[in-house]
Amino acid sequence: MPRQAALFRGINVGRNRRVSMADIREVLEEHYDDVRTHGQSGNVVFTATKSGKALERELEHMMVAELGLETRILVRTAAELGRIVKKNPIAAAAKNPSRYLVTFLADKPEAAKLKALKGDFGSEHAVVHGKEVYSWHPDGLQRSKLAGLIADGLGTVGTARNWNTVEKLREITSE
Repeated sequence: MPRQAALFRGINVGRNRRVSMADIREVLEEHYDDVRTHGQSGNVVFTATKSGKALERELEHMMVAELGLETRILVRTAAELGRIVKKNPIAAAAKNPSRYLVTFLADKPEAAKLKALKGDFGSEHAVVHGKEVYSWHPDGLQRSKLAGLIADGLGTVGTARNWNTVEKLREITSE
């Protein structure tokens, strides 16, 4: 059975949508093996027989039923995370891993939507590979137009993690 990472979208960010990672872990331990959380922003690694969209829907329904938590959850297998880390298309530019993000998307964006990423974003830039967007934000995210476009302009749901978290999830799923 493959190790997988579930990435919860938009929980424990600011004061809204607060949920205990211990509560999430407790619910998942009833259904999956080797459950482990990382950080407070919705990263859970576990072993399951299902994968992909079927597993995502199952997790979402479980969170609503058990915790009253409505959120999108995206799943990547250990193999997928390994490929994502290996790809690392902007490693040469991204010197601060906290400002280097990977946005995990639910679906591959349409080509027409991707054209917007080719605009002038100053020192920021992004590279799309499949259902992931690698983006570099050297001046941070607070005023980033590129980060806003990635979050809201690609026509699909996404959730971002900084490079340190991506590498850690790859490590945990590979154990």
